[in-house]
Amino acid sequence: MSEMHALVRRLYPLCRSITGSGLRRTLEIIGESIPLEISEVPTGTQVLDWTIPKEWNIRDAYIKDSSGTRIVDFAASNLHVVGYSVPVSATMTLEELRPHLHTLPGRPGLVPYRTSYYAETWGFCLSEETLAGMGPGPYEVRIDSTLADGHLTYGEHVIPGRSAEEVLVSCHVCHPSLANDNLAGVAVATRLARLLAREERHYTYRFLFAPGTIGSIAWLARNRDRAGRIRHGIVLACAGDRGPITYKRSRRGDAEIDRVLAHVLRDRPHTLVDFSPYGYDERQYCSPGFDLPVGCLTRTPYAGYPEYHTSADDPDFVTEEAMLDTLDTCVRAFEVLERNRTYVNLSPYGEPQLGRRGLYESLGGRSDTKQAQMAMLWVLNQSDGAHSLLDISERSGLPFDVVADAAQALLVAGLVKE
Repeated sequence: MSEMHALVRRLYPLCRSITGSGLRRTLEIIGESIPLEISEVPTGTQVLDWTIPKEWNIRDAYIKDSSGTRIVDFAASNLHVVGYSVPVSATMTLEELRPHLHTLPGRPGLVPYRTSYYAETWGFCLSEETLAGMGPGPYEVRIDSTLADGHLTYGEHVIPGRSAEEVLVSCHVCHPSLANDNLAGVAVATRLARLLAREERHYTYRFLFAPGTIGSIAWLARNRDRAGRIRHGIVLACAGDRGPITYKRSRRGDAEIDRVLAHVLRDRPHTLVDFSPYGYDERQYCSPGFDLPVGCLTRTPYAGYPEYHTSADDPDFVTEEAMLDTLDTCVRAFEVLERNRTYVNLSPYGEPQLGRRGLYESLGGRSDTKQAQMAMLWVLNQSDGAHSLLDISERSGLPFDVVADAAQALLVAGLVKE
């Protein structure tokens, strides 16, 4: 079993929510692979227009029939309890219990995922098949949970670069047993952080593992100054299903990260979609007051696959091949970001003589010598301080790496400067 798939399977049984012990344990396990700085934000703290809620923890929950059999059992799947359910201990008929039961009539064998973060209520999720087999009762109903003052927890991993400017990778870590949404993204981000740390980087990379919506809002509220350093960013989710990559552009629509992902994906099956204020935490980073250049990278997007927010989103649903492909997309995009610079031609009057500087000879061993020669001419022609290497690659139709290598050779030769 691969490293990423093993992490998905290890995290899958934990009962995560926007607060609580399952969230902390998730961050502890991620912290075994990459060091995390943990932040705890107390209940009642004002974060932008929101308030940190009470902390929720749960030990057990069930519905028992008259024979003592657990018809619905939290121990079997943490999806069986509506997230943030208040404590319950009662004997009820099916008629009394029915308003608190949630099923998927169109998919009778599956258990749905439901939450009630900001309204103090309770409920159970079960398959329609289980519900159809329940008699009039009575049933013993028990939810052994607590909802009390505590903290919201999030974790950060920072890879320092030569520049204080940052690339943000954000994942939500609040969902319980859902492998694609959200654990595949967590696994890819964890592996990505380890890969990026192997070499010195221009940018500083910040990985944020936080509960959805309220977590990113809390981070933004506590990091207004730092948020201004973010030059590029992605929200990573739904990273392990078999669908092709989907990239949702930032609110700006033409941010460098938007152009880079379009460039990296152009020769493979993919979908590009424009920004909308619905989805994952990109809508917080792209709120108009911040307007950060943050897009969202998924495979099949939010709510776009039948297994979404159901018990079918299990570890067998995500594949190692898909997670590796998502990882490769991120690595390639960040390599373009790292090398994308804007240069000025220091010999702009006429074409400089490349032969006497040994530049043509330096390309002799390349299999793409002709492309590399053309790339040098394009870089020299377009390096007027207004066109980046990505601009030049797109206009010339030459691969970005070839253009970036040409720019480096010209830089060493003293013909361009950054």
